Order: sequence, then C-alpha cells, then structure tokens
Amino acid sequence: MFDPEELSALGRLYDGAVDALPPSMRSPENCAAIAKLILERTAAGEAELARLANLLITLSPEG
Repeated sequence: MFDPEELSALGRLYDGAVDALPPSMRSPENCAAIAKLILERTAAGEAELARLANLLITLSPEG
C-alpha cells in the first residue's frame, strides 16, 4: 500500500503530531486517534495530507 518513503513521511507526521500534544494528552487512545486521522487523510489524497502536515507544523511548539 505505501512505499518505504511514504511510510517514513507518515511516521514523521505522526511523531510530530504526538509531540505537539501536551504530555497529559499523550494517551494510547489519543495516539491511536492521530494515527487513524493521518491514515484517513492519506487515503483522501496527498493534497489533504499536505494541509494536515502544515496544520501540525503550525501547532507544533517548534513551528
């Protein structure tokens, strides 16, 4: 379904999203919800994924 490069990008996106959460919100349930959202948006198309990535960068404390 995904090539190694895509999986790497999705992993970085997931890690960035989890890192953007306050520690108190990094529950297994929230992490699973983030993963599901990323996979759903990826299935919706690359443009949607790019928008999601930009949103996560904006929300990141380092962004």
